[in-house]
Amino acid sequence: MKIHEYQGKEILRQFGVPVPRGIAAFTVQEAVEAAQKLGGPVWVVKAQIHAGGRGKGGGVKVAKSIEDVKRLAGEILGMQLKTHQTGPEGQKVRRLYIEDGADIQKEYYVSVVTDRESQKIAFIASSEGGMNIEEVAHSHPEKIIKVFVDPLIGLTDAQAKQISDGIGMPGNSTAQAMDVFQKLYKCYMDTDASLVEINPLNRDSKGNVMALDAKFNFDANALYRRPEIVAYRDLDEEDAAEVEASKFDLAYISLDGNIGCLVNGAGLAMSTMDTIKLFGAEPANFLDVGGGATPEKVTEAFKIMLKNDKVKAILVNIFGGIMKCDTIATGIISACRAVNLSVPLVVRMKGTNEEMGRKMLAESGLPIISADTMADAAQKVVAAVKAAA
Repeated sequence: MKIHEYQGKEILRQFGVPVPRGIAAFTVQEAVEAAQKLGGPVWVVKAQIHAGGRGKGGGVKVAKSIEDVKRLAGEILGMQLKTHQTGPEGQKVRRLYIEDGADIQKEYYVSVVTDRESQKIAFIASSEGGMNIEEVAHSHPEKIIKVFVDPLIGLTDAQAKQISDGIGMPGNSTAQAMDVFQKLYKCYMDTDASLVEINPLNRDSKGNVMALDAKFNFDANALYRRPEIVAYRDLDEEDAAEVEASKFDLAYISLDGNIGCLVNGAGLAMSTMDTIKLFGAEPANFLDVGGGATPEKVTEAFKIMLKNDKVKAILVNIFGGIMKCDTIATGIISACRAVNLSVPLVVRMKGTNEEMGRKMLAESGLPIISADTMADAAQKVVAAVKAAA
């Protein structure tokens, strides 16, 4: 789960990380009132979307008068902001953040992520913060440093100083930088974050260190114990199909292909998508209905897949363990009738009550294509798409 910059800064502020003053705004009038409340002489008008690269896309502008704030807010609110992370369609701007202008002397980059290989927390930092950090990582990897933290110990003073020295923080700012890094670590751990990124981390002309941006991702599996984080969720920024799927406890992710996939088990779902690609086609989604799917959940899964106009066929790949094949067969039959299925459907079932499930599908009178193996299922669904083209 992602949140907006202004929400991330609220969290940083709670953990004692210095951030500029700012006020969120949903209308031009609110933006003007925010600037007036903050006082001048310089403000930054920032688009709030769940994507990076907003500055390059024209979503971050400096205002030097209230009239500037009003004009820029009017230009940015409602715009379809396109960045390298939104894709060509862009993302509509529905929120703004009006923030104090900053005295920028030097910009740094710092982020905290979980490194699964080492099973430690990785601090990734650079002396070259700002809008071109991706280019720095690609062209000058030597300017990116990594420090790995044992979660049983936490970020030590020595490691915090190692990060500070590694990015070239001057001596008069080292203590404050170390303090910020240790607070970032605590913030990361205490909120069940999967990413905390500050880009840029600013050092001003007086040597003060402050976070000028804040990007957070959170582990969705931990949200049940973080209601205060869930409250930040902005459904307008999320894929509508994924939001709908979450209501029925379905793990769904939209993709760019034309073959809908309904599978039980994340590993089997990944293998199914790989097999489809192996035979020259592209999956339209990842969809794991889980081990305890009911016929109702299967029906909802079909409805969600078919809302995607790009879907030209559906592949159901089920291993009947906890969830029996006859239960899935009941769901498939109900779903086909409920949605008046008009695209080819290939079903492969293995496991508990397999024969019963196959018999139910065969006797349903529906034009369901049966398959025995994953390869057979993928070949048949790809052939069905080509035949329907």
